[in-house]
Amino acid sequence: MLDHVGIHTNQLPLMKGFYENALAPLGYEKIYEHEDGAGFGQNGEISLWIVSTGATGRGINIALQSEDRVGVVRFYNAAMAEGATSSGGPALRPQFHPDFFAAFVIDPDGNNLSAICRSPE
Repeated sequence: MLDHVGIHTNQLPLMKGFYENALAPLGYEKIYEHEDGAGFGQNGEISLWIVSTGATGRGINIALQSEDRVGVVRFYNAAMAEGATSSGGPALRPQFHPDFFAAFVIDPDGNNLSAICRSPE
C-alpha cells in the first residue's frame, strides 16, 4: 500500500503555502519542514511531501510500504533489472525515522519510486 506521495516543485515557497492552506479544511497540517521541503498529514503521520528540485521538476514520488527490509532490497534489485536509475540504494535512513529503511529509484519515465520499511530489523 502507499506510504506517501511526493510532489516535486521548482516553486517551493509557493507550493508549501498552497498545500498548507488547501489541506487545512481536510484536517491536514504541516508536520515537518526543512529547507528543501515540507511534509503534510494527519495525526503526526506524513502522507504528502512537497520537495524542491531546483530549476526543473522531476515528476512525482510514490513511496510504497514493504512489510520487511528484505522486500525493500528485492524491490530495488528488480527495479534496477528493469532499467531504473538508482537514486539511493537500500539503507537505513534514521534522519526520517529511527527504523526508516528504504530504497529509491527513478523509473524509465523520470518518476521517483521508493519502497520503505519502518519496522525494526
